[in-house]
Amino acid sequence: MRIGIPHETCWEERRIALAPAGVDSLVRAGHTVYLQSGAGESSHFSNEDYRNVGATIVYNVEEVFGRSELVTKVAPITEEEAGLLVDNQILLSFMHLAVGRKNIVDILLKKKITAIGLELIERDSRLPILQSMSEIAGPLAIQVAERYLESYTKDGRGILLGGITGVAPAAIVILGAGVVGITAARAALGRGAQVIVIDTDLDRLRHVETEFNTGITTVMANPYTISRGVRFADVLIGAVLIKGEKTPHVVNEEMVKQMKKGAVIVDVSIDQGGCIETSRITTISNPVFSIHNVIHYCVPNMPTLVSRTASYGLTNSSLEYILSIAENGLSNALMEDKGLTKGVCTYNGNCTNEFLANSFDFNYKKIHIFSTN
Repeated sequence: MRIGIPHETCWEERRIALAPAGVDSLVRAGHTVYLQSGAGESSHFSNEDYRNVGATIVYNVEEVFGRSELVTKVAPITEEEAGLLVDNQILLSFMHLAVGRKNIVDILLKKKITAIGLELIERDSRLPILQSMSEIAGPLAIQVAERYLESYTKDGRGILLGGITGVAPAAIVILGAGVVGITAARAALGRGAQVIVIDTDLDRLRHVETEFNTGITTVMANPYTISRGVRFADVLIGAVLIKGEKTPHVVNEEMVKQMKKGAVIVDVSIDQGGCIETSRITTISNPVFSIHNVIHYCVPNMPTLVSRTASYGLTNSSLEYILSIAENGLSNALMEDKGLTKGVCTYNGNCTNEFLANSFDFNYKKIHIFSTN
């Protein structure tokens, strides 16, 4: 199979879909990989690194899309990139179509693109590819919050996360006890902060209690407890996820008004719309804004801050799916892996993701795969 890796342009993205090790595996299996020149440089992978493992370097994005049967990306596809797709092509990328643009989905449907959202692929009730990025986003949320608590930001509260003898540590309130929430809690606890995790799922909260040997306070989520937690927080981490759907606002603007002056919000859920009403997407180069004297950090692709680590993580978690499609063909790969099939958003001109269909008023059609053997 011919596989293309374009240079990322959306959201100041610095990651690359496949590190050289992943390309090496594909080439060894007999497949052809086209890499747009310079696509790996922001992750400190040179063209030579890719040439050495057998990639073919091409010098414009049109050639990457035009010569490939499968295009693998990181950031959601842009309208310009969607225009470059070839009929019946396979697109493997984080899609976030639930908060995307209808005209992009129109293009995917018109060209009969098989669009597979990396964030939607399942295995054993987990989201393995999204999990690899969530394991990065959680600790990064604490690093980011620590930076903006400092006085140098002018608006920051001037608080040391772990406190000192006789001075209390910062209070970190985490909304959501999924992968982001747990990894953020571990990082915050390691820095000596006071950590509170709020979730609607008692089993998840029990897991947190077991994981950290009651070193973290767990609270059942409801409007009353969320409101109290928000007022108490020096740092509020939004880590709410509903698979494939727009994230609900669990913290409204009135709650934000009650927060401490100079408190920090890191809304990790922003790539799915954000769980804080006052959140709006920001960028790596302009990451924060203040509303009601509260600092908001709302970068949708936080793992790009550690692009090399993140690119390896993506490669480790996605390569087996790319190899399966390349080795077995799309239809057989989908038939053999129902978890991969759950990632399919559009297929053969049909919208095969029910939430996406409802959001944009498309006709929903359950995916039907027939073996090519």
